[in-house]
Amino acid sequence: MEKAFSDADREAVYRAIRERRDMRHFVGDPVSPHVMQRLIDAALHAPSVGFMQPWRILRITCANLRARLRDAVERERVLTADALGERRDSFMRLKVEGLRECAEVLVMALMDGREHHVFGRRTLPEMDLASVACAIQNMWLAARAEGLGMGWVSLFDPVEVAALLDMPAGARPVAILCVGHVERFYDAPMLESERWAARRSTEECVFENTWPSRKDG
Repeated sequence: MEKAFSDADREAVYRAIRERRDMRHFVGDPVSPHVMQRLIDAALHAPSVGFMQPWRILRITCANLRARLRDAVERERVLTADALGERRDSFMRLKVEGLRECAEVLVMALMDGREHHVFGRRTLPEMDLASVACAIQNMWLAARAEGLGMGWVSLFDPVEVAALLDMPAGARPVAILCVGHVERFYDAPMLESERWAARRSTEECVFENTWPSRKDG
């Protein structure tokens, strides 16, 4: 068995990574159930610390529940804008979710009972959250390969959303995921195109051996 992928397969993996986008604009066409199952299967094959598999996925099929989730997001959007001070107006002009237009809404959550999982979490308990993030990324890359857009919505009160979805004590929502067909993928991340932020360079993010000293002045 060859250890490395073929040139075409390898390029496909890197292409999905480069072209993945946090999408907020969708068209309303439904997503095939078979494709949705492939996306969920991709999430369930993510790495997890101690093989705890802390992810739980809630598929939102009730229109009223979707509307209530969007209301929760809108309330937090306004509160976030107020907390941004001089950038408030710029933030309010951004489209931060696609809950009305997307074909599928999934809520990715941390399971309850995570305190019983010690392997890999004794000194870094947040590894449960890191594992869920890996599942989301798996789904995101699979969606891009399928030609589908996905957007990660994090503007919500987790206590409110947990109550809305009848989550047990200890479970916690991490992301509202919008999935669906798109007219086109953004040429660059939307927040980069809107000049909200710029991608950091390798030099800014990768150090050798020790953290570099901050220069005075």
